[in-house]
Amino acid sequence: MEDSFRFADELGPSKIIHVYEPSVGLRAVLVVDNVAAGPSIGGVRMASDVSTEECFRLARAMTLKNAAAGLPYGGGKAVVYADPKMEKEKKAELLRALACSLREIKEYIFAPDMGTDEDCMACVKDEIGRVVGLPRVLGGIPLDEIGATGWGLRHSTEVALEFCDFKLEGARVAVQGFGAVGKNAARFLAEKGSVVVAIGDSRGTLYNPDGIDVDVVIALKESGGSVVDYPGGQKLERDAVIDVDCDIWIPAARPDVLNEENVHRLRTKLVVEGANIPITQGAEKYLHEKGILCVPDFIANAGGVICAAMEYEGASECAALQAIEEKVRTNTRLVLKNAADKEILPREAALELALSRIHKAMGYRRWSLFSSAPGFV
Repeated sequence: MEDSFRFADELGPSKIIHVYEPSVGLRAVLVVDNVAAGPSIGGVRMASDVSTEECFRLARAMTLKNAAAGLPYGGGKAVVYADPKMEKEKKAELLRALACSLREIKEYIFAPDMGTDEDCMACVKDEIGRVVGLPRVLGGIPLDEIGATGWGLRHSTEVALEFCDFKLEGARVAVQGFGAVGKNAARFLAEKGSVVVAIGDSRGTLYNPDGIDVDVVIALKESGGSVVDYPGGQKLERDAVIDVDCDIWIPAARPDVLNEENVHRLRTKLVVEGANIPITQGAEKYLHEKGILCVPDFIANAGGVICAAMEYEGASECAALQAIEEKVRTNTRLVLKNAADKEILPREAALELALSRIHKAMGYRRWSLFSSAPGFV
């Protein structure tokens, strides 16, 4: 009993479901966290080294993110134990099996995440229909194609610079992780005049103090290459992106890439968290003590879920982008101002914002984490 409920607290999670289907090799976990405000929206992450603990932490991040963004949705997450680089047909088979196994869990809405994409969500749509992040041809707003999360990161960064002593134009940017989030964040920031000096992926770090052509790197990645295939600049070890001297550092990959053991190596003025839970609590505290401003993940990277929620409600792509801009800018400014006024960490200010909204939603229910009302989800 103690082991089964080791993640439990006043917010949730309401459900932890392990999914196994040996005929197709499916091993997965779904965590539905707090759904007091509405059904949970959270991506399906595929990686060989995921875990139930990681799934819970990501689901909780989604609970906080949706609440902070003022969305009528709760937090959830699914993880699939598999290599995301598998053949497209095999990946589709796994996603179809996962969707079928969770057909009756109506308080969870599927969405894309690391290792899954719009094509995967189309498979879910075909099986159970309860999904966001669909291809455009199916009426969706493809999050990765339009760069929804990266769009939000750009606006969060612009607002954060109101609390820094430098401007975006000419600022040196380093991006750790160059998937859908990292590449679009780099693209949008470069369009505003910043200089991308370092990009890291699973195969290494590309560094050029004179600037990197982001479009060239995106083309390399889309053709199956790596950032280290870029024709120019220095090719460094994968973790060397932490050591690069820059003004803005964006973690856009896996959890805990900055931790107590390596955070002292970081040489930057501003960290904008593009990934979910990319920095440990101890590392964030260290950055705060060193005067390095850090915008928390569920404030800075909310663009993806805001777009997903807008799609689920039938909004247009234009309306979704406008909502991302408005909500991310407002919340970034509010959190950083409260943090400065109260002399607390930005994450503490962000948690105050999100938790106040979650507790208010819970207060309207007879049961805090579920409802018996028809059509609740």
